[in-house]
Amino acid sequence: MPQSVDLERQIHIPSGHVSLGATLATPDDVRSIIMFAHGSGSSRFSPRNNFVAGVLRSHGFGVLLMDLLTTAEEDSQAKRFDIDLLTERLHSAREWLKTQETLSHLRIGLFGASTGSAAALKLAAMLGTDIGAVVSRGGRPDLADADLVIVTSPTLLIVGGDDTVVLDLNEEAFRKLRSVKKLEVIPGATHLFEEEGTLEQVAYLARTWFAKYL
Repeated sequence: MPQSVDLERQIHIPSGHVSLGATLATPDDVRSIIMFAHGSGSSRFSPRNNFVAGVLRSHGFGVLLMDLLTTAEEDSQAKRFDIDLLTERLHSAREWLKTQETLSHLRIGLFGASTGSAAALKLAAMLGTDIGAVVSRGGRPDLADADLVIVTSPTLLIVGGDDTVVLDLNEEAFRKLRSVKKLEVIPGATHLFEEEGTLEQVAYLARTWFAKYL
């Protein structure tokens, strides 16, 4: 059988009065695409999210990694934690995908990190069954607040065992979720999953979750 070709291109996604840089990669037989929502102070070049995206790509998923803030906005602490703004930007990316003939039919998953996890969950609450699954890595799902109870997408929260403050916040958010859900704690991992083998575990858990629900 011929090998699937993975096409990568740099694009710009309009959102309100700004244009956001993004990297889109799709195998030629793609059936679903994972949209990445980066955390505060991060971008589409995040090495950790790119590692996870690479694993997902190698298993046939399309990936969209985009900047949720412009270069000028990145220095604003207020904008970094403006979850409504980040959600709006993520929603713009979903709307852009709908305008692309070869992508509009794809199942959508969301992978969020840090504050991006809250934006992913708020978008899932907004779009309902349009979002097939959500995965959060070291995220702040608690910042999605009241929207957590209306999320219907199967949701996986991944947290480092040594990231104790964020683990407490994830446990709090987990209790509020009413969808199919799972909390995975990776022993010995800190917030950035820099310890040997821990990011590989994140990628494996994410791939398995998305494969099951997308």
